[in-house]
Formats: sequence, C-alpha cells, structure tokens
Amino acid sequence: MKILGIDPGYAILGYGIVNLEGNRFKACDYGVITTASTMDMPDRLKHLYCSLMDTIADNQPEVASIEELFFNTNTKSALLVGQARGVAILACVNSGLEIFEYTPLQIKQGLVGYGRADKTQVQIMVKTILNLKDIPKPDDAADALAAAICHGHSASYRNRYHNLP
Repeated sequence: MKILGIDPGYAILGYGIVNLEGNRFKACDYGVITTASTMDMPDRLKHLYCSLMDTIADNQPEVASIEELFFNTNTKSALLVGQARGVAILACVNSGLEIFEYTPLQIKQGLVGYGRADKTQVQIMVKTILNLKDIPKPDDAADALAAAICHGHSASYRNRYHNLP
C-alpha cells in the first residue's frame, strides 16, 4: 500500500509518501511545498493545490493520511492553516484518494507508543522505521512521513486483527 502523509500548513506544507509491504515501510518521496509570505492567500492556496496535485500524479499513492488541525491560541494562524488543510483534502479527493485523519496525539502514539512524545522522538522513529541515513528535513517533511506511517500501522492492525479492508 502506498500512503501519502500530509502535514498541513500554508507557508510550508509537508508531504511524505511511503510504501508498506507486509510490515516494512519504505520512503518513496518526501519534501515540502512552500509559499512566500508576499503572496496573496488565494495564490498561496492555488500553489499548494497545484503542487500537491503534481506530487500525487507523480507518486500515485493509494490513500492519504492527514494530520488534524491542532488549535492553539493564535486563531488567525489556525484559520489560515485550516484553509491550507482544506486545499490539501480537496487535492486528495480530486485525485481519487481515500482520506484518513489523525490527531497529533494519535500520530505520536502510532510511532513512538506515547502520545506526548516530543518532536525529536518522533523524528528518530521516522528515521528508524524508514531505515534512512538521516532524519528527514525540514521538520514538516518528517511530520508528513510520520502521518503516513501512522496510517500504515493503523491499516495494518485493522487488516491483521479485524479482517477489515
């Protein structure tokens, strides 16, 4: 199963594609899509959408795993990230991908086994699980790979123990 993971953001959107065969994960592609702060928001959203559509077309994932929005004290920032997240979901839906959503706590739990793990612990687990030489950079790409791995673990568990598709 080829899984697209997305760490939503409007300045930096992380993406990571992993392939899950049996119980082994392999990184296929990862990186970030960036927008300049000088761009108008509609243009930023269009750039995110078009770039993500290209990434999906190039890599042909089967499903998408996207991090749910973690609301903090900055309401304006949360709304802007929410718009970018909506654009990412639209790109996935328009590409025919089924979408699975996970909270940051679920992603940490799925990788580290502890929902309050810090960013460094998650990054080390991403590196280890994918057998990478270095921790993926920037952090947004590592977070997107973590979302993809989280779904792989979740889907693998459901298939193995509950005979669900």
